Amino acid sequence: MLERAGQIPYPALMATTVEQLVKQALELPGEARARLAALLVESLDADALGPIDRAWAAEAKRRRDEVRTGRVKTIPGDQARRKVRDAVGR
Repeated sequence: MLERAGQIPYPALMATTVEQLVKQALELPGEARARLAALLVESLDADALGPIDRAWAAEAKRRRDEVRTGRVKTIPGDQARRKVRDAVGR
């Protein structure tokens, strides 16, 4: 990769951009974040993924679909963390 003197290297620039996107995404309302996550998962090229990544992508889609159809109800994050901590005795 060719870089000119004084320019930000591409990996550093990309990391900054990704961090900015993450910050913006986390400011979205919950439903919008869920939609964004679904679009990102769907955008993954399954052929370019390894078997473990394909399995996680399929699991994420399955869980998303369960919530969308009402088969599974979501709970607030703090309540979920409390349940996990109680289950492991912390």
